[in-house]
Formats: sequence, C-alpha cells, structure tokens
Amino acid sequence: MSITKTFEVFLAITLVLSLAATTSARENIEVVGSSTVYPFSTVVAERYGRSSGKATPKIESTGSGGGMKLFCSGIGTQFPDITNSSRRMKKSEYNQCQKNGVSEIVEVQVGFDGIVMANSVESPVMKLARKEIFLALAAKVPGDKEGELIDNPYITWKQINESFPDDKIEVLGPPPTSGTRDAFVELAMEGGCKAIPWLAAMKKTDKRVFKSICHTIREDGHFIEAGENDNLIVQKLQANPKALGIFGFSFLDQNADSVHGAFIEEVAPEFDSIADKSYPVSRPLYFYVKKAHVGVVPGIQGFLDEFTSEKAWGEEGYLAEKGMIPLPTELRRLTAKNTRAMLPMTGDEPLK
Repeated sequence: MSITKTFEVFLAITLVLSLAATTSARENIEVVGSSTVYPFSTVVAERYGRSSGKATPKIESTGSGGGMKLFCSGIGTQFPDITNSSRRMKKSEYNQCQKNGVSEIVEVQVGFDGIVMANSVESPVMKLARKEIFLALAAKVPGDKEGELIDNPYITWKQINESFPDDKIEVLGPPPTSGTRDAFVELAMEGGCKAIPWLAAMKKTDKRVFKSICHTIREDGHFIEAGENDNLIVQKLQANPKALGIFGFSFLDQNADSVHGAFIEEVAPEFDSIADKSYPVSRPLYFYVKKAHVGVVPGIQGFLDEFTSEKAWGEEGYLAEKGMIPLPTELRRLTAKNTRAMLPMTGDEPLK
C-alpha cells in the first residue's frame, strides 16, 4: 500500500473514531439554516419524533448564509448535521466545506417557494412591476441622462408611479445572511434592473458593475432589515398598514387573515402561479446533509425518509398544506431515491 493510500485510510479511521467518540454528546439531530425552510423542517421533525419514538430533531433558524457557515465549519457532533437553505449552496461555501473536512454533502431539493411583497389587509393590494421594485429599493437609480446613476431620490410610492398611494416607501425585509434576501435581489431587483435597457446591456459588458448596481439595496431608512424571523415582519405589518414586507409565500399563506401579497408583473402570489412558474419571484428550497454523520447521530436517515415521503412533500402532503410548493412527481421520485442512496454532490453542480 502506498504512503498516500495509507495516510487516507488513517484519516478515514481517525474520522470514524472521532465521530463515534462524540456520539454521546447528543442524541438528537441538529438542523440550522433558512427561516423559510424552518417551518417545514419543524413540522417534519415533530412528525418524525412522534412516529419514531426517537428524540425530535432540533431546528434552529439562522438564515441560509448563517446556516452554511455553521454547517461547513467541520465534522463531528459539535457541528450541525443538516442545514436548510432557500437558495442553492454557493461555490465558495462548497469549497469552505471541503477545506474543513465536510467532503461528502448530500443536496436535497425539497420544493419551491415564492417570495412575496405583502402589506396589511387594511391597505389596498399593491400591483408592482419589477422595475418599480428596483426603483423603490435600489441604492442607486438612473438619472435624467442615459448612463447616469444617482443616489435613490424616491421617498414615496407615488413618485415612482402616479397611480400608487402617496405613502412613504417603507419595506421590511431580511438581512444579507438570508437566502430570501439573496433570491429577492436576484429575481426581483435584478429583474427590474434589466427592464432599463442601458443597465441590461451592462450585464454583457461589465457583469461585476452590473451586479453591484442591481443587487445593492438602499440604506437610507426606506428598507428596514427586520431580522430572520418572518413572523415578526408579519406582526410589524399589522402595526404599520402602510409598510410592505418581504418573506416567503408560506408565511403569507399562514397569515392570509392579516396580510395580502402584491401582484408582481400582474401575477398574484398563489400556490398554482408559483408551481407553474408564472409568478416571477419564485425559487427552489433545499437542505444539505453531512453523509459522515449518518449512522453516527441517531435518526438522520429516518428523518430524511420522513421528509422525502409522499405523505410529507407530495402534492397532497402535509407540507403542501403548510404552503410549500411540491416538486414535479418524477423529480420527487428521483430526489427521494438519491437521498436514500446518500449520493453526495460532486462539486460540478452549477453552484454560484
């Protein structure tokens, strides 16, 4: 056996012994990550705990970015087993995982979600184009001359569109660590940015500058970072009917008696419009699993089996009742099969 091969075997044995030695540190699965996936993961954890008789997994809402950082910190029961994410893992995060020994990662796409801009039912439903969202929330917007950028001067919605109310622009949204924030700036802000021809052309000539302009949210008090707790944003909208909030469709669905979602490009945020992709601000949801922890931390495989079962994520499953949009049937079957086989990512996936 070569020296290199001997060293690899030694590392593998050391890892197994290290994991086995720390198993007694906890008996429950630890899940971190996305606030959007959090309620779905929590429901699955509760169902799994009741049906299996094992410890109910501990679910923590840290935001997608915060979850990735914790997940990729290392192998061993002092680190989380699973991280939820409302966006796909970034290439830089995958590389950080590899650097810290988290070498086998199983990616599981669980469904779809729409990002909504919602306000209190006490106020009229907003009907927004993505260009109007960009003009309301971007740090810099086009001036009078083509190619000119100025600090965002818009104070009220009426300044953007005469048909809008003469209310102060006040939008409550997630922080930079949030996958919802990442997806919102890419799908809504960038989508609106590309509606301005000279900015759209910039994407081909200087992608870095284009992204900086289109993805940078203003910091002058009109966009308010409201943390990772989407339920808190809903509560603040009830207290301030003139404000709008940004969060996942499931929170709109669960709070339909107090808030309603804005139409975007004339399409309402509804279960069917997100499922058929006609709603323009929709995104896939994921979780990521450390293969090295399976069989060491009790119950991980059982939890995954519950999550990827038809009774959970199927079209008539209990997660659909909570507002998650199911994957197409064939993709669900393939994903469930790959998850049971614990097929790890290769690193060749189209990570950003």
